[in-house]
Amino acid sequence: MTCALQLSAKDVAYGPLVLAYLANKQAAGAVKVTVAEDLPVAAQLTSHMGLKFTKPAGVMRYLCRTFLADLYETHFGVASPDKATTIDSFLADTVPASGDLPALRAYLDRLNAFLALRSYMVGFHATLADFHVWSQLRGTPAFLAMVKSGAAASGYPFVLRWFRTIDEQPGVTEAVAHFTEQVNALNKQKKDQGSFDIHLPGAEMGQVVTRFPPEPSGYLHIGHAKAALLNEYFARKYNGKLIVRFDDTNPDKEKQEFEDTILEDLLLLGIKPDLVTHTSDHFPLCLQLAEKMIREGNAYVDDTDQETMRHERMHGIASKCRDNSVAENLRRWTAMQQGTDEGLRNCVRAKLSVDDKNKALRDPVLYRTNLTPHHKVGTTYKVYPTYDFACPIVDAAEGVTHALRANEYRDRNPQYEWMLEKMALRKVHIWDFSRMNFVYTLLSKRKLQWFVDQGHVGGWDDPRFPTVRGIRRRGMTIDALKQYILMQGASTNTILLEWDKFWAVNKKVIDPVAPRHVALDAAGLVPVALTGDGVPAKLETKPLPKHKKNADVGTKQTAFAKHLVLAAADAQAIADGEEVTLMDWGNAICTRVHRDADSGTVTRIDATLNLAGDVKATKKKLTWLVDPAKYPATAAQVTLIDYDYLITKKKLEEDDDYTSVLTPVTEFATHAVGDTNLAQLKAGDIIQLERRGYFICDAVDGKKKAVTLIAIPDGKAASLASKHGVAAAAAAAAKLAATKAAPAKKSAAPAPVRAASPTRAAVPNGPASPKKNKKKAANQQDEPIMYPIKSVYGTDGFPFDTAVFDIMYPVKNPYHA
Repeated sequence: MTCALQLSAKDVAYGPLVLAYLANKQAAGAVKVTVAEDLPVAAQLTSHMGLKFTKPAGVMRYLCRTFLADLYETHFGVASPDKATTIDSFLADTVPASGDLPALRAYLDRLNAFLALRSYMVGFHATLADFHVWSQLRGTPAFLAMVKSGAAASGYPFVLRWFRTIDEQPGVTEAVAHFTEQVNALNKQKKDQGSFDIHLPGAEMGQVVTRFPPEPSGYLHIGHAKAALLNEYFARKYNGKLIVRFDDTNPDKEKQEFEDTILEDLLLLGIKPDLVTHTSDHFPLCLQLAEKMIREGNAYVDDTDQETMRHERMHGIASKCRDNSVAENLRRWTAMQQGTDEGLRNCVRAKLSVDDKNKALRDPVLYRTNLTPHHKVGTTYKVYPTYDFACPIVDAAEGVTHALRANEYRDRNPQYEWMLEKMALRKVHIWDFSRMNFVYTLLSKRKLQWFVDQGHVGGWDDPRFPTVRGIRRRGMTIDALKQYILMQGASTNTILLEWDKFWAVNKKVIDPVAPRHVALDAAGLVPVALTGDGVPAKLETKPLPKHKKNADVGTKQTAFAKHLVLAAADAQAIADGEEVTLMDWGNAICTRVHRDADSGTVTRIDATLNLAGDVKATKKKLTWLVDPAKYPATAAQVTLIDYDYLITKKKLEEDDDYTSVLTPVTEFATHAVGDTNLAQLKAGDIIQLERRGYFICDAVDGKKKAVTLIAIPDGKAASLASKHGVAAAAAAAAKLAATKAAPAKKSAAPAPVRAASPTRAAVPNGPASPKKNKKKAANQQDEPIMYPIKSVYGTDGFPFDTAVFDIMYPVKNPYHA
């Protein structure tokens, strides 16, 4: 028999929480507990028959009757009506609210008198009565304030003793801690996750049309991916239509190459548009409506230079051209379309507002002249609409019902609606969602293009780039990318996301299927001479599973021999006679560890295989390879690549110059030797190197048996920390340590040196008290000092504690004047 208990994250029902936890301890899965933020009651229990209980006392009765009868109706398994009736009298009582302090104090006075000679409310052990009263008091802020301030200890000592007895029971503390973890997880999820499960205003099943309008001036990045998936989600949810429209209104930046890659990336994301269009398909309509705006006095043609126009818009100053006649505006409009010198100096501006508080409404530009050939329509046009002008026109023309826009466009929404109204176009619903911003990351295509142009990256698919292709090359799977973006939802909260959850989602996808292999740093490999039963006389290979927990991943050929190698760091940590585990083989006893006499570096190891040894008993589980110097055919040459962020600042502000915070070094290569199976990988294969982490194969040279692997972050802090930041912090710490270690200036009189106690090591010079000394160092010789005395307890051991010894009061030196 099972039931479900929902608990509010805000109004905590401690009694039901604890009893559900105890029930599950007694019978695993008896009560399915969930925590919800928007639950209208503190607790709601649904029985196995579908009955609902929402009063805490009723919920607790049900849990005790069903799973914990000895807390209520029975006494060591025997029915006890007296006990149950007495407990019922407590359940009928309620603790006064915090707001009624006199009533609460009166209640506590009565309870304190009652508990003076009692450990529990009923009988000699905790019952439902105790959990009921404790639950109410724990949820009463005024009482908790009394406990914290000490008022409860002085005024209600017996209540406090009883309260702490219940509050500190293991089942209670564990239940509360588990609940707190769930609430924290819920809050964290709220902070950086959302939901697509929302209602679009005016949406009708089968009638919804959404559009994803990328500009073909770069590759899709993860921000675009969110917009694309969001539009696709709502189109499918309402059985509607998705349009992918290329916003090709700027011939200076756009290329067919970008269109092709965007469509390929959308297909990888599982997005199949119902229609692919171009804004340029609607250029004739845009021209017609621009002229209509001019003729109706809703737009004018302006030859103000760019710098002056920016200044006037910023300060709410009207342009000198704002009141030009319609005829003059049309004449200039014609010059613009012809691409004359005069036309090149002009642009069309909406006659919307001069000084609106929303600067996006201050006469925005609608059209400008550009003689660059367009990648799709060539030289047909010499004027091109701005995105702000073309977007509402094309949305209306293509039947878009809902325009989903990142909230960076929120200030422009009134502009969008004004244009629809002035051009007498049908209404389009606008729905804002938050842009995905990540720490240490630039998403601006202009800035990303700069990195490409300056050679700081290898291209738009560089693993350091936040493009869809870049993160795929870094090891992000499409499945994980879609999961993460859908987790973010359609929230309008603008937040700066960390990368941890992004890569943690990916780890959950790749871990169950990533084959396991071995690679060791090539520098400093330490040879191991292995003897004993089970050691082959010559090289042998055996098939082993690529993934111990997933046989479907397949098998790999693993080489075994008497000559092995270990990584230098692993070998350095081994002691003579220590037993270690050679992963995928068994235990070995390191009979002798040979070290260089001068440096102490391990040069080779003699070991005896001990297959009977207990692998659980060893502290070191080591990866190994057969010696590539003796068996070259068994090894693959591996280059391991890791990356740092392109910039050193976690969050760039509006006025920050991103070129001033470039990370000096962002790519790190390590040469390694790997098992021969690595040479059989294909580009794009994802694996796990044992004890190193996850990697994606970037390139393979089959003839040379060489492979390049890129490290995949696993979501843990260590793999995502800024390497430049860590290095800078380490350098600062080393500098500080060096400063502290530097010898102090000599005093007028030398400070006496303490002798070592017979039972402990000598203590370095320093003040007698661990507390900060407020006197200057120059006066230290004037302070009283403490001289050690011989241990009166003998030399075999009075366990002096260093801290205690150091805080003994000093005595005045009787030997100095």
